[in-house]
Amino acid sequence: MKYRSLFLLLPALLAASVASAQFSVDEVDVRQDEVAFHDPVRSIPVEVEYFNRARYRAERAAIRKERNKLEFGGGLQGALTSHNDSWIKVSGGDNSIALMASLFLNHTFTKNLFSVETKFIAKFGYNRMKVETKTDDGTSSEGVWFKNQDEFDISVAPSFKMSKNWSYGAIFKFRSQFANGYISRTQQGEIERKSAFMAPGYLDISLGITYKCPKEKFPIVVNISPIALSAVFVESGRIRENIWDKKPGWQTYGLAGPDKTSKYEGGSSVQVDFDRTFGKKGIFRYRTSIFSFYGWITDIGQRNKISSYGDYLRALEAWNDKENTSVGHELTDKPNLPIHPTVRWTNTVDIKATKYLSTTLNFELYYNRAQNVDVQTKTLLSVGLTYTFKNK
Repeated sequence: MKYRSLFLLLPALLAASVASAQFSVDEVDVRQDEVAFHDPVRSIPVEVEYFNRARYRAERAAIRKERNKLEFGGGLQGALTSHNDSWIKVSGGDNSIALMASLFLNHTFTKNLFSVETKFIAKFGYNRMKVETKTDDGTSSEGVWFKNQDEFDISVAPSFKMSKNWSYGAIFKFRSQFANGYISRTQQGEIERKSAFMAPGYLDISLGITYKCPKEKFPIVVNISPIALSAVFVESGRIRENIWDKKPGWQTYGLAGPDKTSKYEGGSSVQVDFDRTFGKKGIFRYRTSIFSFYGWITDIGQRNKISSYGDYLRALEAWNDKENTSVGHELTDKPNLPIHPTVRWTNTVDIKATKYLSTTLNFELYYNRAQNVDVQTKTLLSVGLTYTFKNK
């Protein structure tokens, strides 16, 4: 049985040897070439920092604070005097109330070489005093309110820096009042009205160069404008027609005629500003500004000029006498004074007793020959509550 298995296995082995002889492996010559791999995707390093809204807001706030300088404040002053009838009968006296309020704002925006400075000043005050008026029934006494201070002033000055201390730009200034003004306490009717909002209103536009002193102890700013414009507006027809100081309102404010609502003059202007605080805590502060305008361009073409003031008054009186005639009273025949420079000088002294209590002294000088040949002055001393905010 074992031999039979061996004989059966022998043919299978012979067949396998024959099959293996039919396969052969040839030698293969493989050429080796260098392969360079190219990645078309550009790699960019990415930081792991993420957007922080709080940090962004803080950075924007720091930029705004750097570019913007803001100062604003206000004050309130008042006085009250009261006597009873027995006191007045024996010692005399008068009951009175005086209230005054002031507000100022100074904002400067700076970005690279450009800057714009905006100033706003407002002052308003009323007082109440008893006045005696005579009537058919006798003499009556009553309290009358009368304003003692009323003015607001807006100034905008954009500029571009030329060097460290010099810049060129423009100054736009507008000035008027809030409420009606009258001739006196006892004359507060419509025909006694002499001022109102935009009656008068003053507009000054100046184009020129500005110098700022770099010394902190002498912070003076000088603006010189070879080309400037000065305008006066009297929008109320009633005020133009009313008469006080023997002149109608249109003549008092220098208009060309009763139907004219404005007057424009071309010339040059100069403005000098100074603002300094003394002491470590800013106890004493002095601010002054002087502005002068000379309308020499308009003066060249002005007609009927009379240099002597006496001759001008006589010629004006003769012109007024011809009002009811048809000859010689035309506006083209009206005598005129040569245009003189106008000067406006304001001074403010602040003395702080505490953070909220201070004494303020205001002095103002104004010269405008078209309105009055004399120099106009105003002085106000007040003690009251004040508050000032500064972001720098």
